[in-house]
Amino acid sequence: MKTRLTALIVSLGLGIAFSAQAKLPPAPPLDEKGKAAAEEKKKKDAETAEKAKAAMGAAQEKAVKSFQANMKKAGKPVPKPTPVVQAAPAKPAPAKPAEKAPAKKS
Repeated sequence: MKTRLTALIVSLGLGIAFSAQAKLPPAPPLDEKGKAAAEEKKKKDAETAEKAKAAMGAAQEKAVKSFQANMKKAGKPVPKPTPVVQAAPAKPAPAKPAEKAPAKKS
């Protein structure tokens, strides 16, 4: 009973949210200041993404070095990394000509 009530409340909430969203007017077009601000935000977001990518790479390298050091301390063999080869793009299969049905003798 409790799960049905929860499901009913959630579905009603979603219905209200979607109906309210449909009534909102579209955003006005950007003026020159808005376009400049959007371009600056785009550049800033790209820089932030690049920094995050570099930080992720550094963290991954640190984790690998730590893992390998712990394996050596434990006296276990350190597994060698498996080289990853990028798959070649799939070629589309050639179209087969339609086969003719054998002629029936009457």
